[in-house]
Amino acid sequence: MKVNTMAEMMMNGETPEVLFWVGCAGSFDQRAQKITKAFATILNKVGVKYAILGKEEACTGDPARRAGNEFLFQMMAYQNIQILNGYGIKKIVTTCPHCFNTLKNEYPELGGSYDVIHHTTFLQELIDQGKIKLKEGGIYKGKKISYHDSCYLGRSNEIYEAPRKVLEALEGELIEMKRCRSNGLCCGAGGAQMFKEDEPGNKRINIERADEALETGASVIASACPFCNTMMTDGVKNREKEGSVAVLDIAEMIADSME
Repeated sequence: MKVNTMAEMMMNGETPEVLFWVGCAGSFDQRAQKITKAFATILNKVGVKYAILGKEEACTGDPARRAGNEFLFQMMAYQNIQILNGYGIKKIVTTCPHCFNTLKNEYPELGGSYDVIHHTTFLQELIDQGKIKLKEGGIYKGKKISYHDSCYLGRSNEIYEAPRKVLEALEGELIEMKRCRSNGLCCGAGGAQMFKEDEPGNKRINIERADEALETGASVIASACPFCNTMMTDGVKNREKEGSVAVLDIAEMIADSME
């Protein structure tokens, strides 16, 4: 795929409408790369002028801060802020709620204030504006879909409606888990838990959460976070249901359903 970097755009004297912050998972994790491609495909189709930082993008520092390494977090944050401010970035969209939360809520006190949007909100806006046109009777029509609330999207930033509205546009049947919205259960990857061994207990959190999703009888578990996606996929595999239940990011579902 041809995706412009900020450096290339600047050389041509152009400025993007929005910077797409890809994030570590979206760059390096093979599963999450598909989400990145799906979202970039959508942006290309609707004609949004966007760019990525490419090799100039570093981790936001979220895992470092959550794991207690404040010094490393601030070092990484300052480096990113210098680059973003150097390019005069105003608006950022990201497919990762961890990046979203850090850029939106934690960078301003270090001198980086931007209009940061999560991709579910951005997709909802594009659908509302009629820019995203969905096929009549798409592949998700009438399918049972259960949406898992990411902690950093839901409880941390109170974004509950946007992802659900995007799913409703696919004409699927949205079935909520018992624990959802502000009462949602963490998938087990937040707070840097993604990168460490489990705490002692009698059941892994991601399996507990995957069980709740499977109980709904949904054939698609929708998520809006690459880490949640990994955890839910592992949970579904553990229960040997990967043949009948798909774990997909909302961007992938929209990209599959566009005209």
